[in-house]
Amino acid sequence: MTRIAVLQMTTGIDPVANGNAIADAVTKAAGEGAAILFTPEMSGLLDRDRKRAAASIKREEDDRVLARVREACAKEGVWTCLGSLAIDTGEGKWANRSFVIDPAGEIMARYDKIHMFDVDLASGESWRESNAYRAGDKVVTVETPIGRLGLAVCYDLRFPALFEALGRARCDAIAIPAAFTVPTGEAHWHVLQRARAIEASAYVIAAAQVGEHEDGRRTYGHSLVVGPWGEIGLDMGGEGAGLGCAEIDTARIAEVRAQVPSLANRREIAN
Repeated sequence: MTRIAVLQMTTGIDPVANGNAIADAVTKAAGEGAAILFTPEMSGLLDRDRKRAAASIKREEDDRVLARVREACAKEGVWTCLGSLAIDTGEGKWANRSFVIDPAGEIMARYDKIHMFDVDLASGESWRESNAYRAGDKVVTVETPIGRLGLAVCYDLRFPALFEALGRARCDAIAIPAAFTVPTGEAHWHVLQRARAIEASAYVIAAAQVGEHEDGRRTYGHSLVVGPWGEIGLDMGGEGAGLGCAEIDTARIAEVRAQVPSLANRREIAN
């Protein structure tokens, strides 16, 4: 068994405050005996006012939240899967980028969100992520204390091809940090997270944003840890921020894959 910690956040528009909150969570995770902490999408800044946000979005080497979290990981000896930060690529657009940081504070993996959230919801909400963000194009996995960890972000959840690739990579766990809207969360969050765990025969760890944010948006919350059989091991609800813990049993992954060997039985299908 390996203990993990999940941070549910109500991220605001001040990166310094957000970075301090994550660093505090690293310390608390260490105190709970967790080997790795997971944080939500856009942990460092959540601001739909892109003109205002631009002043806080930096190149990776200058990002204050990233530096603060790396420092905390090195101090506490804890891994962190930093759900994502808005990073200036220097190419006219930003990246929605995940980081996996080791207990020495070194960056072990980076993943840029592949699928851009460009939608008009029946609630009247309209989002055009691609106007400001550059899509990634690489599937990323990394070895961690809970085995091989695959990386995805929020809207990626809806695209089976990415999870097909992560399944082929034999990931033991998949991180799906998010800032889900309330309408889409109520309709699809739990069922999609459970489906991704089942089809990959892997743990899914989905740290989420929650509640009313400074920029006026509302997010669904319900940070989850889902087991490889689809069972929910942790659901942090939709009411507030906080830290939750769960146990990852890598032996359980082998049991499920032996019982229903869908990864081994997978066949290529011609178009």
